[in-house]
Amino acid sequence: MSNAPRLTALDALHRSLGATMTDFAGWDMPLRYGSERDEHNAVRTKAGLFDLSHMGEITLTGPEAVKVLDYALVGNISTVGVGRARYTHICREDGGILDDLIVYRLGETEYMVVANASNAQVVLDALTERAAGFDAEVRDDRDAYALIAVQGPESPGILKSLTDADLDGLKYYAGLPGTVAGVPALIARTGYTGEDGFELFVEPKHAVQLWEALTEAGAGVGLVPCGLSCRDTLRLEAGMPLYGHELTTELTPFDAGLGRVVKFEKEGDFVGRAALEAAAERAESKAPRKLVGLIAEGRRVPRAGFPVVADGQVIGEVTSGAPSPTLGKPIAMAYVDASHAAPGTSGVGVDIRGTHEPYEVVALPFYKRQK
Repeated sequence: MSNAPRLTALDALHRSLGATMTDFAGWDMPLRYGSERDEHNAVRTKAGLFDLSHMGEITLTGPEAVKVLDYALVGNISTVGVGRARYTHICREDGGILDDLIVYRLGETEYMVVANASNAQVVLDALTERAAGFDAEVRDDRDAYALIAVQGPESPGILKSLTDADLDGLKYYAGLPGTVAGVPALIARTGYTGEDGFELFVEPKHAVQLWEALTEAGAGVGLVPCGLSCRDTLRLEAGMPLYGHELTTELTPFDAGLGRVVKFEKEGDFVGRAALEAAAERAESKAPRKLVGLIAEGRRVPRAGFPVVADGQVIGEVTSGAPSPTLGKPIAMAYVDASHAAPGTSGVGVDIRGTHEPYEVVALPFYKRQK
C-alpha cells in the first residue's frame, strides 16, 4: 500500500504555474500560486479558478436510491427535484456529524453525493452499509470525476462565453448537464466562497482542456488560479462551516447551529433520529455553546483550539481563525457559552499564547455579497 499522495488530473499544470503544493486529506493539492491575499481578493471582486478534484463523489442509482438517502441522511431528499441540489449532513446513530454533504439529483433515480475529501471513505462505507436491503446501488465515483470551480462576480460571464447551457435559468443549488468548451460537464451553481459561481464535474481526461479554456476566457476580466489557502479564508468570511473545525462527530447539527438541516417531518426512520430529537429538545431548553463570529481589535491571529475567555474564565474555543483580507482584521469562528454569544457582548477575548486579546462578538457571516 503506497503512502504517496494522490494526484489530480491537473497536477502537472499546477506545478507549471508555480503552485505551492501541500498534502490535503491524502491528495497533493495547490495551496497557493502567488499571494493568497491577491487570490482571495480576485474571487471577491473578479473571479478565481479552483481545482477541487479531491472531493469525494458517490453515486446512488436504482428504484430505492432516494429511500436509501432519506434513511442514511438527516435531510428530506425525496423533496429534491431533478436538477436540484441540497446541503445536508450524514450523522452517526448518536447524532454526531460524520460529514456535511451536497446531494445532487441527476435523474429520476440517480443521485450524486459529494463528500469532503477527508471523509469520502467514511461516507462511502456508511452509505454502502445503510443501503443494505434497499433496491439501490452505491458506487464509488471518486476516480470518475475531476472538479473545477470558477467563483466570483465575473464567473457567469466567463462561463457563458464557453457554453450554450442556460446559465441565467440555473438557480443557486441547481445543476444541469451541458458542454463547456467542448467538454461534457455537470454544471452546478454551488460553491464554498460566499460568491456566485459554478462547480464543473468532468471526466479527468478533460480537466486540463477545461482549465485552459476557462483561463483564456477569464484572462480579460481578472480571473486567477486559486489555491486551498484562499478557499479557507473565503469560506470563513462567508461563515461556512468546515468539517473537522466547526463540524465534528462530537457535535450534532443542533450544536453547530444547523438544526435546520434535520428534517423530522420526513417519512420513516433515519439514522440518528432518536438522538437528534433529544438534541433538538436540549437546544431549546438549555442552549449549548453557540457558534459566533469574532473580530479582532488588534493584529494577532487566533487559531483553531485557542481558548475564548471572559472575566478570567474560559467560555469557549476557536474553531477557525485567519486574517480577513476583506475586513482587514483577523477573524475567527468559535463556540462560546450562550451567555456570551449575543453580538456586541463586551469583555470577550482570545487567549493567544497567554495574552488575552480583545475580540468583538458578531453574528455570522462576516461577509455577505451584494445580490
